[in-house]
Amino acid sequence: MSEICDVCGLPKELCVCEEIAKEQQQIRIYADKRKYGKKMTVVSGIAENEIDMDTLVSKLKAVCACGGTLKDGKIELQGDHRAKVKKLLEEMGFPAAVI
Repeated sequence: MSEICDVCGLPKELCVCEEIAKEQQQIRIYADKRKYGKKMTVVSGIAENEIDMDTLVSKLKAVCACGGTLKDGKIELQGDHRAKVKKLLEEMGFPAAVI
């Protein structure tokens, strides 16, 4: 027998909690200038407790071919990758209206 989700009560295979969480986000992607004029892409507004942030950061870093980190609930990527990040988030199921 499969495991049951604590939040929605459905089996783990049919769980819709993460899909609902993706639709309720207000994601903001912007470029920031850091020390010595270096650019950094910052992604904020993603709820850490509802989305698996470690895998999201890993995917973003792999697609953008850059370094990055998760600080204070914000994803920071080295370089200006706003278009790539937006495209990847839309492919992962985040609606374009919330980005």
